[in-house]
Amino acid sequence: MRTLVIDTATEACSVALFDGLALIAGDHAELGRGHAERLVPMIAALPDRGRAGRIMVNLGPGSFTGIRVGIAAARALGLAWDAPVGGYHCLDLVAAMARAAAHDPDGAIDVVMTGGHGEWFFQPFAASGLPAGAPVSLPPADVIARATAPLAAGSQADALALASGTRALVLRPDARQFVLLPRAAWRDDTAPVYGRAPDARVRAPAPA
Repeated sequence: MRTLVIDTATEACSVALFDGLALIAGDHAELGRGHAERLVPMIAALPDRGRAGRIMVNLGPGSFTGIRVGIAAARALGLAWDAPVGGYHCLDLVAAMARAAAHDPDGAIDVVMTGGHGEWFFQPFAASGLPAGAPVSLPPADVIARATAPLAAGSQADALALASGTRALVLRPDARQFVLLPRAAWRDDTAPVYGRAPDARVRAPAPA
């Protein structure tokens, strides 16, 4: 089965088309902003305009806007192509990429990514490759206090390594690396994982 992978949850925007475990084509760009404008042309540039029998999308945590852009596109294409849509968690993919890049399948990894309002998204991964805790959004000092793994990975890995003396791999999720994820990390739904409460809140109704 062909699988289209969409990843817009961070500063990076990437797409990939797989036939089974084989990468057919993909693209990756460090955008910062403008994911909505770039995503559709990136998909359209893939063979067969990216058409696939299954779609997988990064569910977060990450940018509120980026997560929504990716999930909306995945759901729309799934409806148009009558294809099932699932997802994966951002920090799971970064951990898998780090494990492959470090050539250390048995090492623990702390994944640390840029969050909102100066905070970092943080999640530890055990030597088994499985999460050792849930993803959280914390001030950098709290992440530094919690981090214990010999390897830090993610967009804030250098900052964590500078403070703690660990090794660092600066990484952002890349759809072209999707096959590094263990099958157990695939999700059958597209519920977003924001990692922190939204900045905007529903205003309470005015008293009568």
